Amino acid sequence: MLHETLTGKILGCAYAVHSELGPGLLENAYEECLAYELAENGLYIERQRRMPLVYKEVELDVGYRLDLVVEDTVIIELKAVEALAPIHTAQLLTYLNLSGLPLGYLMNFNVTSLKYGIKRFIM
Repeated sequence: MLHETLTGKILGCAYAVHSELGPGLLENAYEECLAYELAENGLYIERQRRMPLVYKEVELDVGYRLDLVVEDTVIIELKAVEALAPIHTAQLLTYLNLSGLPLGYLMNFNVTSLKYGIKRFIM
């Protein structure tokens, strides 16, 4: 699937969830609903995909989990915070770097309009 088509579906699903629920819920509620919407739209998703840390050629399971991975191409890191902080961006960029996946979205659902809560990153 082309990145533009995939991106369009992902954003459409995210906006549908935010329109239905609005801000103010916990992150896991948005994750559950977005996973449902993505699957209903025919996309292959993984929730809480384990991501080991490779240090000096040793794979360590230190508990990192990717919130959602769509079509084995896009990482979606979900937040429900007052405002995104630089550390949230750093977290997603590190996940992209460690996973080798090419595209990531940082989505904060705790905003009045979701367009203010989405950041896209391409590696």
